[in-house]
Amino acid sequence: MDFRKFKPRPVRLSLGELVQARQLEDGRALPVALIPSQPDVRLAEWAAQSVDFIEDHLGRAGAVLFRGFGINTPELFGEVVRAVTPRLLTYTERSTPRTAVGGDIYTATEYPADRQIPLHNENSYSHAFPRRLWFCCLQPAERGGETPLADSREVLRRLRPQVTARFVEAGVMYVRNYGQGIDLDWQTVFQTSSRAAVEEYCRGAGIEFEWGGGERLRTRQVRPAVQVAPETGEPVWFNQAHLFHVSGLDKEVREDLLRTTAEEDLTRNAFYGDGSPIAEETLEEIRRAYAECAVAFPWQRGDVLLVNNLLTAHGRNAFQGARRVLVAMADQRLSAPAGETARA
Repeated sequence: MDFRKFKPRPVRLSLGELVQARQLEDGRALPVALIPSQPDVRLAEWAAQSVDFIEDHLGRAGAVLFRGFGINTPELFGEVVRAVTPRLLTYTERSTPRTAVGGDIYTATEYPADRQIPLHNENSYSHAFPRRLWFCCLQPAERGGETPLADSREVLRRLRPQVTARFVEAGVMYVRNYGQGIDLDWQTVFQTSSRAAVEEYCRGAGIEFEWGGGERLRTRQVRPAVQVAPETGEPVWFNQAHLFHVSGLDKEVREDLLRTTAEEDLTRNAFYGDGSPIAEETLEEIRRAYAECAVAFPWQRGDVLLVNNLLTAHGRNAFQGARRVLVAMADQRLSAPAGETARA
């Protein structure tokens, strides 16, 4: 037999064999890591054919880390994001400074490197929030700069019932004052220089607004503190009371600010939905619950992280050296009225 007549045929691996799911650390489910089993797997192409596989892991773990695929440019990141979530969201009603990279892809929050960003669920203060949140690490920091994660179900379970009951009943009132040169101005937050456009947006979003002198604007909005994750039917802690509240500031900064600014004029603050104050010990209990649930992993260049924004909170550790992480948001959901446990 002349074996020269036979030509080798490529071995076609199944989608499940091309990429393997693993734990980053033994016994830790968050996040689940998806790693290629061979070097030439193109993540965008594989992901487009494996959405159910990805969503299954995302719904169970709360976050999925794609590692080893060499996603090292904004363009490659955009291809991956759109393969799974074709319709991206524009960053509206902004809370932090970001720079648009293109195609509804942004830099991660541009706070100073020595500042830690507390764990939170993206846009949980807003009437509309993303259900899916993407990150891509193009340049890991020399030291620190991790994006810690926390299971929002477990955060809720760790809070005392009397604490959660008050929040569920009243919701959270977020108060913001713009135009004082400290925080974002209203033109940046609402992405317009038209007062009429801001008023139209606020009416549609259920936000109370009040114009002051010059370029000053005050807004108030009441949102639920707890949502229900559709993947599991479980309640999740989903608000930013601990982040907006003045007690979240460094002690010295807070004291200096309160010496010169009336509490109602602070750039940000949080109350119960009926306007009554939230005790600082309650907010500290919330912060402890986040800290107890937090997990972190060192970024590697080319990592892509997909987060279920309802099931999982995220933050940012302080860092040293250059760090470049991109963000995209997808799958918009609307919040239910405060006083209800919203079903996204």
